[in-house]
Amino acid sequence: MATREELIDLLAGLALFADLTRPQLEAVVHSLEEEYFAEGQRVLRQGLSGSNLYIILDGEAAVQIDGKQRTTLGKGDFFGEISVLLGEPPNADVVAVRSMRCLVLAATQVEPFLLAYPHITFRMLQAEARRVRTTSVWR
Repeated sequence: MATREELIDLLAGLALFADLTRPQLEAVVHSLEEEYFAEGQRVLRQGLSGSNLYIILDGEAAVQIDGKQRTTLGKGDFFGEISVLLGEPPNADVVAVRSMRCLVLAATQVEPFLLAYPHITFRMLQAEARRVRTTSVWR
């Protein structure tokens, strides 16, 4: 496990947290739990379980819908937010392709966290807009 200082430095280098001050990063580190997933381990199960926001620090995950891989996620990417924000089961499986280390925010903490850090909320919205743009098929 990384020390608190190492986590702060790591977060400072991720786009999602780029606008935060050092004291804000310190507070964020206190809000998140570190969790590890082995290669092949399913983190979210489509239609069944998932109640956290995950931010990938190391490793890689595959996003699968109905057994078909749609994309991969890596360092700095996040997932689980849609399920948490909508209060619904995940619409995809997320499986660790390589061993993965994440920071995790419990569903009950997501709303107060995003309200406390509007810069993170804005960065998440930007990432969501890029995801929608990438997955949309223009005819």
